[in-house]
Amino acid sequence: MFTGLVEEIGKVMDIKKGRESLKIKIACKKVTSNAKIGDSIATNGVCLTAVEVGNGYFVADAMPETVNRTNLKSLKRGDSVNLEKSITLSTPLGGHLVTGDVDCVGEIISVEKNDIAILYKIKMSSKYMKYIVEKGRVSIDGASLTVVECDENSFVVSLIPHTQGNIILGSKKGGDEVNIETDLIGKYVEKLLNGYIGEKEVVDKSKIGIKFLMENGFA
Repeated sequence: MFTGLVEEIGKVMDIKKGRESLKIKIACKKVTSNAKIGDSIATNGVCLTAVEVGNGYFVADAMPETVNRTNLKSLKRGDSVNLEKSITLSTPLGGHLVTGDVDCVGEIISVEKNDIAILYKIKMSSKYMKYIVEKGRVSIDGASLTVVECDENSFVVSLIPHTQGNIILGSKKGGDEVNIETDLIGKYVEKLLNGYIGEKEVVDKSKIGIKFLMENGFA
């Protein structure tokens, strides 16, 4: 589990491509401090297991499912990546709960300056847009960000100068791809609610509102 607070930006030292998999070697400093083989390190928001840890680097494997669902397949030597080591029970939760299991890849469709902020508009699959809500949280390449606005097919996040310089989104442009992980809690609420409705077939879904949720223990 992670918080979405990027600890450092690492550099891809080497990347070996298998038939459908990857082995990635990443140069870094902070996340390998006290790290050991088997530890989880979020790389562009993807939870990877360190299979080798050395002085200023770690190596991780990416299986076909990970390669197909994320932007790791586009990485090349010299590319920058967001890094965060997995949290412990004593880690301050400054962002939000992030699993490192990417839902899909989104595309940056516009980048606009707004005073000190930069606004990024991102388009992604409508399948996952239902989990995006205004002022909710979303993980973009592993960075926990607040949604400024959203519609059926896209959403906008705003980066202050500090954030611009400390995550890789700050250097991306229109057309670039980003890893998206939507809100974990929203997914479980949907699953539980759909399961409950399935058991109670007499419930008319059109009548589900705050009163129904409160009466049945969901709110």
